Amino acid sequence: MLIPFLVNLTNNDIHWDNFFNSSLISIFLGTSLVIVTRGTKKNLNVKQIFVLTSASWLTTAIIAALPFYLGEINISYAGAFFESMSGITTTGSTVITGLDKCSPGILIWRAMLQWFGGVGFVVLAIAVLPGLRVSGNQLFQTEFSDSSSRARLRLTSLATWIGTIYILFTVICAGCYWLAGMKGFDAIVHSMTTIATGGFSTSDSSVGIFANPYIELIAIIFMIIGSLPFFIYVMAARGQVIRLFTDTQVHWFFYVLIAAIAAITFWQIEYNNINFLTALREASFNVTSIITGTGYSTVDYWQWGGFPGILFLFLMFIGGCAGSTSCSIKLFRYQILYATLRAQLANLIRPHHVYIPKYNGEPISNNISDTVFAFFFLFLLTYALLAFLLSLLGVDFITSISSAATAITNVGPGLGNVVGPAGNFSSLPDSAKWLLSFGMLFGRLEIFVILVLFTKSFWKS
Repeated sequence: MLIPFLVNLTNNDIHWDNFFNSSLISIFLGTSLVIVTRGTKKNLNVKQIFVLTSASWLTTAIIAALPFYLGEINISYAGAFFESMSGITTTGSTVITGLDKCSPGILIWRAMLQWFGGVGFVVLAIAVLPGLRVSGNQLFQTEFSDSSSRARLRLTSLATWIGTIYILFTVICAGCYWLAGMKGFDAIVHSMTTIATGGFSTSDSSVGIFANPYIELIAIIFMIIGSLPFFIYVMAARGQVIRLFTDTQVHWFFYVLIAAIAAITFWQIEYNNINFLTALREASFNVTSIITGTGYSTVDYWQWGGFPGILFLFLMFIGGCAGSTSCSIKLFRYQILYATLRAQLANLIRPHHVYIPKYNGEPISNNISDTVFAFFFLFLLTYALLAFLLSLLGVDFITSISSAATAITNVGPGLGNVVGPAGNFSSLPDSAKWLLSFGMLFGRLEIFVILVLFTKSFWKS
């Protein structure tokens, strides 16, 4: 919080006290926790890891909301918590209007939340979730075995690799934005939210404010980089460059991305009479933004017609790759679902044969298939329940289903009263903002991590 405090001071902005006061509260609470827990054992069991994972993300959102609540933007704490949760979960939904006139401290704080949330989830997805054996993530437990070295990268070493690569990508992205014509501050903010696939911008018009094809191309490249598995980058940095080209999850990601871009481009040419280059440019940027969960926009694509709207809503539920900053269901689960169903159909046709589903050439165990199927069911059930509860709060049908989708998939844009990609959620009641905030948390922590805390057996010794 002292970083945006200093940013406002150096820019002679009078709105610096909210960050200073919030930092004092944070320092007091953090120091108190350190003092009261001194001398306790540091080794964590599985139950404590579940609790710590959920509690740390929730606590961060609670404290990080203070600068929004105490600042110049004049929103309720529900709105501040919504903004904070949207930041650390890299969702990108916002309740702030008039971003173009906000203090630079607020803008950099929003970017920092998404940047830390992005790298935090990468470490969580690669180093923690596989060990917890939830949502099919255990499939990646052996990704870091290396016959040429000791059995596995230590957690601290792995986190260092990921952090270094993440910072390097951010710096390169900022430099590219600056060379393409962005001001230095805008380049820093957008580089942080691009590599985090978060989508917070410095303008209500998002990236469309720049109207620059080079900036859009840079954003596309780094949104894709953020949506690919970071463990592949780690392996490439350690000499296994071939993994960048052999991972089937990466192949599927590009198949879906190219197919969606081609479909939207064709629609724009055929039904909206848009010339090819414009249609390709707009489709490439906005499709990439949605499928990676970033949520940037250059145009109001909800006005393109029925088919693009349905396709964009569907793409929200796909997401990027496991071990990336991206969100939603993620492609590896669709691959496991496809492989398992294909094996089941083959067994029905030839019951005396044995068909084993495979992922990346390796057999998929029944345990992984079961957890993936359970995740699909719970993800869609949570989405339906969230939309139903929003409707009970008086939110209209279109807004309910789109807001629930954008929260649980951590993508950002909404429909209905939350108008289009550049719209925001400020018009929703505070109760709906609380509900959507927890929907973002459930979606980002992949449901099971939080849901297990509500089971009676979890709390039994």
